[in-house]
This record gives sequence, structure tokens and C-alpha cells, in this order.
Amino acid sequence: MKVAVEGCAHGELEKIYQTIQCIENEEGYKVDLLLCCGDFQATRNLDDLQTMAVPQKYLDMCTFYKYYSGELVAPILTIFIGGNHEASNHLQELPYGGWVAPNIYYMGYAGVVRVNGIRIAGLSGIYKGHDYLRGRFEYAPYTDATRISVYHVRQLEVFRLKQLTGQIDIFMSHDWPRGIYNYGNKSQLARFKPHFRDEMDKGELGNRPCEDLLKLLKPKYWFAAHLHCKFAAIVPHDEANDSSGEGGVEDDASSNGGNNDTRDKQKGEAVTKFLALDKCLPKRRFLQLVDIECPQYAEGEVRLEYDLEWLTILHLTNHLTNVKTSKYYLPGPHNAASTERYNFKPTTDEMAYVQNKFAADLLIPKNFMRTVEPYNSSNESNNGHVPQPKAQINPQSQQFCDALGIDDPVSLALIIGGHELSYSSVLNESTDTEFNDSTISIQTEQSSLNLSSSTGDALSPNQISPFKRKNNMGLKLPKPIAENDSGDDENGGVCVLDETKNPDELQLGNSSSADEAEKLVINSEDVANKEVYSERNAEVTTKPPIKKFKRRNQSVYMNEDNEQD
Repeated sequence: MKVAVEGCAHGELEKIYQTIQCIENEEGYKVDLLLCCGDFQATRNLDDLQTMAVPQKYLDMCTFYKYYSGELVAPILTIFIGGNHEASNHLQELPYGGWVAPNIYYMGYAGVVRVNGIRIAGLSGIYKGHDYLRGRFEYAPYTDATRISVYHVRQLEVFRLKQLTGQIDIFMSHDWPRGIYNYGNKSQLARFKPHFRDEMDKGELGNRPCEDLLKLLKPKYWFAAHLHCKFAAIVPHDEANDSSGEGGVEDDASSNGGNNDTRDKQKGEAVTKFLALDKCLPKRRFLQLVDIECPQYAEGEVRLEYDLEWLTILHLTNHLTNVKTSKYYLPGPHNAASTERYNFKPTTDEMAYVQNKFAADLLIPKNFMRTVEPYNSSNESNNGHVPQPKAQINPQSQQFCDALGIDDPVSLALIIGGHELSYSSVLNESTDTEFNDSTISIQTEQSSLNLSSSTGDALSPNQISPFKRKNNMGLKLPKPIAENDSGDDENGGVCVLDETKNPDELQLGNSSSADEAEKLVINSEDVANKEVYSERNAEVTTKPPIKKFKRRNQSVYMNEDNEQD
């Protein structure tokens, strides 16, 4: 299977596809898949452009909007991860992945998919230690700070990826794994990028979480971008190298021109072939073609599927979703006294349960739909001031979260921030009937939080999301007794029980008025420990009732004469 790997796309999709077309014409074969390693810049319009964390002079619509609007169609299946120059509001609508245009699929904050049986994992963003332990609290419109922090890698995504078992064929990241330069031609890299030398000497160049994932998952291929240069390395996975990861490897790799593949194969060691690529510019090495063995491949057929183990991990760790600004810690083996689960490697039964949610069909639905007006280059109003857009809930994410029984982080962040959920409206003229191969029914009035009872069937109380646990922790009060006697109209604000409403809710108001006043709905959990008085036959007086108190041990302070009087 022919796979094209791209470094930083920077919105130049049209040029990338044209380059691939030229290669196909010269070599006489068809490229089946394109992988982009970040800085994709999926800007649909000028509103999206305002959410990018780049200097003003670099704000350019480029060409993605043509594929979003339908003016152009991606000629091959394209899968990408996020980097640090993105239309963050657009990608945040798809935290678990989804289509950004026909035939162009985003992997989300982190994700695993299968293409004709090839297992591809990805991690979006770049690593910054001060944000790594925080929740996903950002949402549009962004501040100057959140416009940057929104694309920083968080611990939960790395934690989930560490639960994976089995072979990973391809791993994609925007950052390089820390220390990867020790397994390639380090001296050549230092000559090409002199400002890297100091970071390499200090052992600081690269992403620490990616280094951990590299050693743990041991993928066959690892593709990256970000540093705008081409660099290749081969990482052997034996105990000595995994424990140190430093020194002793550089000299061997350098003496072989950065290629010690034969030596490692002869020893029978597992190796990872690492490749970083440049950004899409003339005379830059931004594209590489790779032949990958694919037992399920049939020429001309490309099948994109969910990975069942990854879906199960998302389902099992949903309760760990955090959208607060404060730092928090995930469960781990360090606390021996804790009974909280920290190993979320799925069991066979757990995977069967999740598979049943998808009716045993893991084919990713082609349910792309346009939810905003695409950029129009001929529009005269393009020169005016454009504000940032507000956060919206994408129908794709809503459908996915409802099917899997998990929470949308943006929805949680908006609720905690005191904002109403805004659902993207599907443009009637935008639905691509050729691309949409399945009938989709999206109820935009429903919340993207799946609160159905079936969601937590296989979960313990501690594994239910914080918002679902909140509903289960309140006291369940019996139904209040409300007598419907004559004369109730005179007592405004009397508690009235409406059997047609939710029995767990109380309504205050004048229930018998011809023009019914607006009712205030109070959840029964909020009135715990309060008594509902229903005796309304007593005569109502203008003076409030006076409660008489009897002093404790009153007889001690009174003589017999006073008592007789």
C-alpha cells in the first residue's frame, strides 16, 4: 500500500495534492493514503482564521476552504493530526476525531484508526510542561493565553494511548520524541539546524511524553514534523536502549549513515523507523512515499475503520475527563492503598460491550456536513474586522458521543463556564450526497452529554463522568403531597404537583389561573431536607404565626405559687 507522508501542511493542500499527482504520473502508480503530521490549518472562513496563534502577517486563508466548500475534492483519503498552528475552534469541535471535509479525516486530540487493517495512532499538539497536567478548559472565543494553551498536549490523551496493546503500525505526532536525535545522524542535524545543538546537549529537544510512548508502544513507523527539517532515525527496542535512551547508539547509526536496519533485523530486535519532514515550501523535503505491507489491501479499495480497543479505552476512561484550569493527577500504581482502577487495558468482555454499541460495525461513517459558511474570495466584506467565533457543538461529535456513551469536553467546559450549549446548524445546501453514504438523524435540540441509563451499564460509580455522578449522588425525595382544594387561587406561590411533569421536579406558581403565570422549576435534589407543607384548609391571617418556646427545665426556675397562679 502506497502511503504519502507530509510534514507541516500549513494549509497548502492544493500544492500537496498536485505534488502527489506529479509523482503518480512519473512513477506510474497510485498513492492510496496521505498522512499529515500537523499544522494542517483547516480554516473554513475568516472567523476560523482569527483563532490561529500566529502573527498577523502569517494569517492566510490558503486553500483548505476550497475542499470544505466542495469547490475541490481531496483525490485520496487524507488523515491528519493537529499541530501548533491550527484553526483551533474547528478542531475543538471534533475532540475524538471526524471529517473536516469530504475524504479528509482529523484524528482528534488523540486517536487510533485502521486503514485496510493498518493500525494508525496519533497525538495532536505540542508539549508544554505548565499545561500538561491541566484539563481541557479552553473554548472559543479565546483569550491571548487560551489561544496558545488550547493546542498543548494533556496528560489524559497520553494516559489513554499508554493503555493500548498489540502492534501499532504507524504513530503520528507533531513534536519529535525527546532524545530521538541520538538514534540518527546527530552531527548532520546540528550542522543543518545549529540552534538545536544547545537543546540536544541538554537533552531537552523533543517531547517527553512522546519519548515514553515510543518506548512503550514500539510502533513500526513514527512520523513527525514541527521542526521544519527532514531527519531519519532507527530506534531499536531492547532493554538496554529503552532504559537509557542516551548515547552508545549515535556512533553506530552515524557510521551506517543513519541506517542500522539490517543489523537490528539480524538480531531479531523490534525497531521503530522514525522520519520527520519539512513544511510545504519549494525545494524543501516535505513529502515522502512509503510502501507498507497491508494483508487486507485490495487495489483501489481504502477502508477507514474505528479501532475497537481505542473505543473501549475512551469508554472506560470517560470519568477521567477534566475541563478545569487547575492541575490534577490520574490514577496510578503509586498509591497502593487506593482501590481505584488505574489499568484500563480493555478486557474481552469490555470490548464486546463497546462493539455491541456500534452494532459490530466499526466502519467510520462518512457523515461530514458543512456547519458554517465557507470563505468566499469574491466577497467585498472580507476586508473588514472579523471577530472570533463562539464555540459550537458539532453534529459528528454529538453522534459519536451518544453512540459510545461519553462526554464532549467542549460541552463540559461551556457548562462549567456558565455558558449555554450552542449546536452547529447544518447548512441545507452543504450535505454532500456522494460522500454521505449513510442516513444521519441529528437532533440538535438534545444535549451532547449522553445521560441515558445504558451509558453506565458496564461502569462502576467511579467510572461515570462527574456530571452523571452528580445526578446520582443527590437525595431522592418522595413525591410532595399537594391537595387541590378550593381557594388555592388566593395563595400565590403554593407548591403544586403536576403529574404530567417529571415526578422529580416541583413547580411553583398559580396553577388555576386562566393565564398561567411563568413557572419556576426546582429540582427535588435542591430542596433536600425541606418539608413541603400541604395543609391549606386553615384560615390565612395577616399576622404570621408565632411559635412558642418552652424553656428547658423550666420547673427548676419556678416556685409552686407561680405555677398555681
